[in-house]
Amino acid sequence: MSDEIILETRGLEKRFGGVRAIADVSFKLRRGELRCLIGPNGAGKSTFFKMLTAQLKPTSGQILFESKEITRLEAHEIGRRGIGIKNQVPDVYDGLSVRENIWLAASVRARPTLARAKVDEVMARLELEPLADRLVGELAHGQRQWVEFGMVTAREPKVILLDEPTAGMSAEETSRTAALIREANKLATIVVVEHDMQFIRQIARTVTVFHQGAILAEDTMENIQKNQTVKDVYLGKSGRA
Repeated sequence: MSDEIILETRGLEKRFGGVRAIADVSFKLRRGELRCLIGPNGAGKSTFFKMLTAQLKPTSGQILFESKEITRLEAHEIGRRGIGIKNQVPDVYDGLSVRENIWLAASVRARPTLARAKVDEVMARLELEPLADRLVGELAHGQRQWVEFGMVTAREPKVILLDEPTAGMSAEETSRTAALIREANKLATIVVVEHDMQFIRQIARTVTVFHQGAILAEDTMENIQKNQTVKDVYLGKSGRA
């Protein structure tokens, strides 16, 4: 991980009528990081994620990617800049095979020959070869999530933003997803929004805790678990979660 800031927000704020969902959030992400965003329901982490991914426009403040402002860009425009997005609900083509889905993603940034090579690489890395010719609409939930993760990585993004990537998964699927994310982090900076603390413990390096629309704490997972304020508002006063 380098000291270079790849993604940053400055004084970011989002209001819905009279409700201040995000309040003056300044956030910095270094190139090569794997950052987890956590917080109780209503803490603002999902709203913050949606502003990073251009699904919501900030009321005020700035978002910068590689020192260039992207605050008002659309989702497809930030995608071209090198930000990959995976929402909680898989965005895949059910009527196409696994290989075809990943090829479509790879072909966005590569010529056909290179795209085929990228598909082979992604399929091998995610161990999707046995599913290569299966229609995505026939797959189990966890498998569909992995296909979309493959589609995101096939575009070779510089930053990957993941919203609750293990939602609805079994413990075994969750562990495999954690391994895939750690592997992907070798090539891309990653931000994960999650509430599953067992999963967070498997991948977390630095954790940012949201509470009432603001950043409450930011530290290693070990220190976050010891932070009494965080225990009180999120992990529960016993510290178990």
